[in-house]
Amino acid sequence: MAGLKSVVLFVAQSIVVGLALAFLVVLIRPELLPIISGGRNVAPASYADAVDISAPAVASIITKRLVEYRLSPDERARFRVESSVGSAVIIDPEGYLVTNYHVVGQAAEILVTLSDGRSANPEIVGVDAETDLALLKVDLGTLPAVRLGNSGKLRIGDVVLAIGNPYELSQSVTQGIVSATGRGLLNLTTFENFIQTDAAINAGNSGGALINVDGELVGINTAVLAQDSGTEGISFAIPVDLVRGVVAELKKHGRVIRGWMGFTPDNLTNAERIAMGLEGNVGILLSDVFDGGPAAAANLQRGDVIIAINGEPILTDRQARLLVAGTSPGDAVELVGIKDGERFTTTVIVAERPGSPD
Repeated sequence: MAGLKSVVLFVAQSIVVGLALAFLVVLIRPELLPIISGGRNVAPASYADAVDISAPAVASIITKRLVEYRLSPDERARFRVESSVGSAVIIDPEGYLVTNYHVVGQAAEILVTLSDGRSANPEIVGVDAETDLALLKVDLGTLPAVRLGNSGKLRIGDVVLAIGNPYELSQSVTQGIVSATGRGLLNLTTFENFIQTDAAINAGNSGGALINVDGELVGINTAVLAQDSGTEGISFAIPVDLVRGVVAELKKHGRVIRGWMGFTPDNLTNAERIAMGLEGNVGILLSDVFDGGPAAAANLQRGDVIIAINGEPILTDRQARLLVAGTSPGDAVELVGIKDGERFTTTVIVAERPGSPD
């Protein structure tokens, strides 16, 4: 009995001491106390900590390029120098920065200026026009790199912040929410998988950082929907999960090596699916098959329907493009499809995707 009393007394003393310590911690650091309202977490009153963490990694870019012009059709060509502004994000302390291809792709001269005022002319490590990404490197010692987040965990309604240099206003921050993920069909790039947000992105923000409330990079700000009197708050960023893969390829090869099967996919209409007896939304149409390509070598023809690639049901042409691009040259890929009303299975040996004009 005496032993039980000792245990109870010890537990009681431990609880009292724990509560006292917790009270002291909250008294000294009240920000550590979770803010709860109605059983739900309440958003912080400020995102200053997230900005403090990530903003030093956002740099400004000024480019110059020669532009040909004529005052009249009969006059000889003249040239002028045009300047433009953009942003970039330091992703590696060794001096690697990511920006948009359209920011630096046609530049004759590039100047990168860091948040602390240091500047340098960067080396272009590689570009990928098909995702609108470019990798630069500067030799300025160890740099403040941003933490990379996980764009695959983004949910519609998550708060995000855009950091960049619009109109040469360095380190400008705007706030918004994630409006959509996996957005495509915008005809901005070949491979589209955009984060849509209503965070304001203006001229000069391209190539800047889209961060979450923890200060982690979740996207590279890229474009806005054409603005007019009826369009507002529709901006797009390249998800960081895609950026990771492109950067790894650019570091290794100076270009992105993608798979290619030599066909052009197109979406089926509901009427076409019903006529073929396809259930759900599965199936894409081959609108073109290139002579001498891997698809032609596997006896695929224009008008064939593909319903699965390596066992994954194919619902859209965008999905098919991304799947094919994600393969490697030399891979043997199984395709299931329909030809002349009959189901078939074939194997395509993937080739390297021909380079886009950079």
